[in-house]
Amino acid sequence: MKSFLTAVFIGAFASVSYAQSNPAGASLLEVRVASETDLDEFKWIKRPVVVFADSANDPAFVAQMEFLNAGAERMAERDVVVIVDTEPDARSAIRLKMRPRGFMLTLVGKDGKVMLRKPFPWSVREISRSIDKMPTRKREIRENKQIIGG
Repeated sequence: MKSFLTAVFIGAFASVSYAQSNPAGASLLEVRVASETDLDEFKWIKRPVVVFADSANDPAFVAQMEFLNAGAERMAERDVVVIVDTEPDARSAIRLKMRPRGFMLTLVGKDGKVMLRKPFPWSVREISRSIDKMPTRKREIRENKQIIGG
């Protein structure tokens, strides 16, 4: 039952993010549930942002998801996938690997390495800045400039 409630909660956040600017109403933010996700599937493809909490009602979790939804376009530009885990008793493989205590935000690079951990919600601006400092992201920016510039 908790998995169902978490999925409904995630779906609600994912579906409301770009109703005004996105005519189809689809979210640009890709959100996955940790218990159904393997971090290895994103290696060299996406940058996982893992959001842990002891409950989907945790105010820090709610605030973090609101930040991420509000900045869904910026997260999509940076190949971010959001993975949520609000069920400590389920003991997902991701939770066992990262060992959070209460709320925790974790940014994982495309190489699969943990780049940062925060015990409090972080704005999309701060997350974007951290991503933009990564060597892989710098290379992506250079390559995009070359393609656009000709």
